[in-house]
Amino acid sequence: MNTLKVGDKVPSFSAKDQDGNTVKLEDYAGKKLIVFFYPKASTPGCTAEACNLRDNYKELQSEGYELLGVSADSEKRQTNFRNKYEFPFPLVADEDHTVINAFGVWGLKKFMGREYDGIHRKTFVVDGDGIVTKVIDKVKTKDHAAQLLD
Repeated sequence: MNTLKVGDKVPSFSAKDQDGNTVKLEDYAGKKLIVFFYPKASTPGCTAEACNLRDNYKELQSEGYELLGVSADSEKRQTNFRNKYEFPFPLVADEDHTVINAFGVWGLKKFMGREYDGIHRKTFVVDGDGIVTKVIDKVKTKDHAAQLLD
């Protein structure tokens, strides 16, 4: 797993959001972008994380941030997740792992003694030139916005 680090340029990507709209890195040129990766929509940790970002969305926006959530869930699952919790930001349905691989967040995980491949919960802050300025490896799902606003 070759994860992007601070100072790395994010490779250009294009993927579909929950409504089937194409989302590209270029759409965020000149803006600060928070890209948060989560393992599975509507699971307890992912819900806590996304709801914390939703609840602090205005504050994040006032700091100039745009948000983009990414998981390998289907468009339908992302739509249901977004509608249920009224997220004001798009969720990418990255079923073919385009964005996941661009950021290098797919790899070996361990859970209850079992090893498997999956998405690592990580968040990247990207500047207007597409350069990673911050990486959060240890995401606090219930207090994630505070980690970003530090």
